[in-house]
Amino acid sequence: MAGQPDADREAARPGHVPVFLERTIELFRPVVDAAEGRIPVIVDGTLGLGGHTSHLLAEFDSLHVLGVDRDPAALEMATRRLTAFRDRFTPVHARFDDFDAITSALPAESVDAAGPAIDGILLDFGVSSMQLDVADRGFAYSVDAPLDMRMDPTSGPTAADILAGYSRGDLARIFRVYGEERFARQIAAAIVRRREAEPLTTSSQLVELLYDTIPQGARRTGGHPGKRVFQALRIEVNSELEAVENAVTGYLDLLRTDGRAVFMSYHSLEDKIVKRELSERTASRTPAGLPVELPGHGPEFAAVTRGAEKASQDEIDHNPRSASVRVRCVRRIDGRNS
Repeated sequence: MAGQPDADREAARPGHVPVFLERTIELFRPVVDAAEGRIPVIVDGTLGLGGHTSHLLAEFDSLHVLGVDRDPAALEMATRRLTAFRDRFTPVHARFDDFDAITSALPAESVDAAGPAIDGILLDFGVSSMQLDVADRGFAYSVDAPLDMRMDPTSGPTAADILAGYSRGDLARIFRVYGEERFARQIAAAIVRRREAEPLTTSSQLVELLYDTIPQGARRTGGHPGKRVFQALRIEVNSELEAVENAVTGYLDLLRTDGRAVFMSYHSLEDKIVKRELSERTASRTPAGLPVELPGHGPEFAAVTRGAEKASQDEIDHNPRSASVRVRCVRRIDGRNS
């Protein structure tokens, strides 16, 4: 092993516990072991505070990791945390589907006959602990803060901008589709009425409106009234599902033969995107009805996990944020086309 993760920083942020940590190391071990004579490269496309990356670098002393994050504050903190691995870690300030930025940051030897290539990709689609725990980012409905919710706070519209500018129909759509909120139309109508007198700018104002709009009986059985609406706004602000669609396809295309992709999803919309793409990539491309597999038409990938793996009860007890995670992993079994 190359060393131990920075224990002081980990202890300083007790809420930051990487989900599926041991399983993640296990899934990537064959990738590192197979890279004889060269440096294996894994991209952590959702670096956050560097929890998974710190342990991967500590476990595998030959590994190089590109850590990608759109949040400059998270990237700076993770880079400081990973100082001990500075020679094997490259920070990249970008959205995880910005492949121009990512491929340009790869080590010079990270190529094959088809171009830029990586040995592994880890995408943990959950909101990072730092974003949830820092009150003024506006991600949490349990504390009063400006309605921002941008993962990169230097660009793009805020949640307050969306609440102030979207039509009633568009607000209802994002609450229904991204939040699976039963009372999407009623909430959208209430927001439009409210902003005629005063815009919604803080999380407490939005939570108060939700309490006034969602029937009391539904609140008793449906959890906190802010959960689904805040999720929907966060997804819209950060174009999360668009990024997930782009990323799943793009990273699979970058994987070398025997390379592995690990995807961690936290709600059904993300997991459906991942599942659909992996189903296509692990299926035969030989036309239906032919008795044999046509050369070059076999599946590109093979499943490593059986369906989506879920956290054990022991992990959930130690890290409640792992309760909703669904993990899927595949490995490339054919060569890439140039």
